[in-house]
Amino acid sequence: MTGFHNEAGDPGCWASVGARRFEGRGALFLDRDGVVVEEVGYLSRPKDMVLEDGAAETIAAFNRMGVPVVLVTNQSGVARGYFGWPAFEAVQQALADRLAAAGAHLDAVFACGYHESGQGFLAMADHPWRKPAPGMFLAAAERMDLDLSRSLIVGDRAQDLAAGRAAGLVAGLHVATGHGDAAEQAAAAALNGPAFEVGLAANVGGALDLLPRFGDA
Repeated sequence: MTGFHNEAGDPGCWASVGARRFEGRGALFLDRDGVVVEEVGYLSRPKDMVLEDGAAETIAAFNRMGVPVVLVTNQSGVARGYFGWPAFEAVQQALADRLAAAGAHLDAVFACGYHESGQGFLAMADHPWRKPAPGMFLAAAERMDLDLSRSLIVGDRAQDLAAGRAAGLVAGLHVATGHGDAAEQAAAAALNGPAFEVGLAANVGGALDLLPRFGDA
């Protein structure tokens, strides 16, 4: 998807969703910073955006299978006043262009700009869209007609997977890129259980091993 406009309906959130409905299919949910793009700390300039190894190829593979790919990202830099939604949109457009050049695309993007250390009305610790809360996943399911019980999340923080588990996803993949250090890996692994399977991978390319789960998509 290219050509973004914010349709979240909340000044502290951001969403852009394509027109396609997916008729109850499972989705691949991806965190952005440290998973799809390299973690640089409050990314706000397109020139600083670098794709993680394997990101475009992984997204393209899911695209070819007809699996919806949804970006879900906390953006506390907005809350803290480091940058605004126009800067976020510029980075997203650059990301969309880079993915398109590799034959890949995102089907939707959801972002939460609230944080407990935010300024003014953005100073909120427990907004329902901010991971580990499941709000962005639930909004995606409603707007795109997704089956969350057949969906997966890839993240570099345990809170990414915790949000997926809270939303009723079937599995999560924790990656070692970005903030995915040993402590985060251990916290993510602790989320593993009968209803939510946790896997570990070096980077987002590990999601390709999960692609057969979507064989009936």
